Amino acid sequence: MIFVVGIGADGMAGLSESSRSELRTATVIYGSQRQLDLLDDTVTASRHAWPTPMLPALEALPVDEDIHVVASGDPLLHGIGGTLTRIHGQDRVRVLSHVSSATLACARMGWTAQDTEIISLVTAPVHTAVRRGGRAVVLSRDSSTPTEFAAVLTETGRGASEFTVLEQLDGPGERIRSGPADAWAAAPPPDIDALNVIAVEYQPDERIGGMLPDDVLLHDGQITKQTGRAVTLAALAPRSGELLWDVGSGSGSIAVEWCRSGSGCRAVAFEIRPERRMRIVANARAFGADIDVRTQAPEDFEGAKQPDAIFIGGGLTGSGMVEACLAQLPSGGRLVANAVTAESEALLVGWHSRLGGELRRFQHYQGEPLGGFTGWRPQMPITQWLLTVAAVTRK
Repeated sequence: MIFVVGIGADGMAGLSESSRSELRTATVIYGSQRQLDLLDDTVTASRHAWPTPMLPALEALPVDEDIHVVASGDPLLHGIGGTLTRIHGQDRVRVLSHVSSATLACARMGWTAQDTEIISLVTAPVHTAVRRGGRAVVLSRDSSTPTEFAAVLTETGRGASEFTVLEQLDGPGERIRSGPADAWAAAPPPDIDALNVIAVEYQPDERIGGMLPDDVLLHDGQITKQTGRAVTLAALAPRSGELLWDVGSGSGSIAVEWCRSGSGCRAVAFEIRPERRMRIVANARAFGADIDVRTQAPEDFEGAKQPDAIFIGGGLTGSGMVEACLAQLPSGGRLVANAVTAESEALLVGWHSRLGGELRRFQHYQGEPLGGFTGWRPQMPITQWLLTVAAVTRK
């Protein structure tokens, strides 16, 4: 059995009696060196600091014996408790939680926890914490995270955001410093503690709940328009934590919307043109989207993590493109392809005849001035093929 004990910056003094008793009966304890140093002399177990990389050590833990792990705060909030449970199973892991740094930060800021987003930058790229409004507690990787995050907020037009760095919460060295993000980025303090979280109130507040307007995304005209994105995202049906491959990504608009749709949603964008790849990167930074930008499809598929869904928005008529995409999807994965030319539409009709799925056609009309009146101007129609991959598809 693995016993995971959460501990705060105040060390043993802040633990419940059950957590203290658990640690005092331990024979071996694993944790980071900083966490192990918080234990006092009443804990006599042998102590082992995690190696780098840590994941192989977690997988190799001898779960047939009673071992103990110390972790920061609540081990089930973006912490090691969830990782150990996923690896070894719920019946082999018992978690004794402590107050999380996110809860402490909300308490110091006077924020209600249910109205505050919790974002971890412990392993994620810093730009994925960018939001267009609201408030969040951001868990830092180390002492460099606040300055890096403040710089990204400033670069993406959110430099006026109210930015508070909270260090060593509930410990003897607790310190709280506030100011605009752009001021922090311009003159970061030299003495930021590695144990810190960031409370940010994003300004200006430009929250958009539905599909983004076309004009807020950088593009050169190669973009799935707002109405097209709506029907495409509905077909892709993103679920929290899933990965999308956006093939022929253009501006990355579908990848951005996918990442905005649910917690932990990520994307890989394939785009052959370098200037468009630069726009995808800029759009990802502006909207906090976790997008891995790659070059040509299907040549650059190798090495990318297996997707849950694939969208083909460009390059549909390329030799072997549909076959290559189908080969990458697991059973239950979704393929959505949009066509706007007669040639690509004919290709989708052929695939639908062979494999089934759903074939749809959409056309959007825009009201525009016509003399002193208003007339309807049709946009290019979109033919869409949606297929959920079953095991039989591969035979």
